Amino acid sequence: MIELTGISRTFQVGGRPVYALRDIDLHIAAGEHVAIMGPSGSGKSTLLNILGCLDRPTAGTYRLDGRRVSDLGETELSQVRRHTIGFVFQFFHLIPRLTAAANVELPMVFAGIAPRERRARTAAALEAVGLADRAGHRPDQLSGGERQRAAMARATVMAPRLLLADEPTGNLDSASGRQVLEVLQRMNAAGLTLVVITHDPEVAGRAGRVVALRDGRIVAAAEPRFPLPPGGGRGEGVRSERET
Repeated sequence: MIELTGISRTFQVGGRPVYALRDIDLHIAAGEHVAIMGPSGSGKSTLLNILGCLDRPTAGTYRLDGRRVSDLGETELSQVRRHTIGFVFQFFHLIPRLTAAANVELPMVFAGIAPRERRARTAAALEAVGLADRAGHRPDQLSGGERQRAAMARATVMAPRLLLADEPTGNLDSASGRQVLEVLQRMNAAGLTLVVITHDPEVAGRAGRVVALRDGRIVAAAEPRFPLPPGGGRGEGVRSERET
């Protein structure tokens, strides 16, 4: 589904180029669950933005479903982001004055979906994340885990085939985090391609494959040793490709 070849991303800082990513080669098949790990500044967020078509690489080729993303215009990119990719972030980004159901409906409002279908799909999405009985509650009436699950329902209500999750348990306690991870795993088991950015070895340990970044480069990519040992966020706990 995802093919990255020679992907680099540079930014100009003080008139000098600074590499956020260097020569990234990465293939992710449809239906995979991949965790991307690395310390702060390793390039995780930059890579996620490129995967989500929110940013363009400075060099290299990104193919999504066989199509070169660089060949897509802004209208086509908007359609890809709306219908192919779902996003889940650490800080939920729910609209405070809207109920959980209304937050989940928003992508469908922008897509012009009829109200009756919106309501049906919203109910199904909330049911899938265990929030059917919380549909009428505003974010300030939900726990952190419930807010994240509402955000996940919103991210998947348009039936994307790829879900990108950026530190989805970063603001949650352990019990809420496990609930969120279990929902993500069920979605992946149902066929959704899942890419999770994390520094948490427990989160990464649930993935089918772990990719470790350091200084903008892939330094390891392998199946995780489950559970990953402490320090996994710095690349430990996965085997170098040379060892596999």
